[in-house]
Amino acid sequence: MSNLKITQTKSVISEKQNQRDTLRTLGLKKIGQSVVREDRPEVLGMIATVAHLVAVEEVD
Repeated sequence: MSNLKITQTKSVISEKQNQRDTLRTLGLKKIGQSVVREDRPEVLGMIATVAHLVAVEEVD
């Protein structure tokens, strides 16, 4: 499986609580922070929930 680099690009202020929780579950706490996660259905679902707050790129 490939890996995805997920970077938070926008603030969670004024966002819904479930979106804040999703970012925290992904491991993101502040703007500009990046994490690498496996390309799994669970992770893709979380990314879809917060797609407007993050940037995603594929890494090896």
